[in-house]
Amino acid sequence: MVDQARPVALLLARVAIGAIFLVHGYQKFVTMGIAGTTKFFESVGVPLAGVAAPAVAVLEVAGGLALILGAALPIVGTLLALDMIGAIVFVHAPNGFGAAEGGYEFVLALAAAALAIGFTGGGALAVDRLFGRRRNSQAVSA
Repeated sequence: MVDQARPVALLLARVAIGAIFLVHGYQKFVTMGIAGTTKFFESVGVPLAGVAAPAVAVLEVAGGLALILGAALPIVGTLLALDMIGAIVFVHAPNGFGAAEGGYEFVLALAAAALAIGFTGGGALAVDRLFGRRRNSQAVSA
């Protein structure tokens, strides 16, 4: 039963965490705009805010989609975790742990989830798995 539920559980986790990143990246493009995101990054001391703001927005949108699809998971999981570590350092750490006070609780959970998904794999319902199967079957037939 557990083996049968694992692919669905991983899919649900990927979709949930991916959607959170996707929406946050989308907000940086549309709601705040890159100019507003850059100003915010400058106000909290992010170095090279003019470069970091669009890079983070792209990472969160593309990384969120990649998590949902289950593509390039070790790379995407690592990059999203580093993104969240930056959010902790520059924004949330001074507010303590609790998310209700603007602390790093939620951001830390996102970093851990991105790493966990990235390094446990996306399961049987992931794009990485589909391409992995093709590569493995091609190697066997060669």
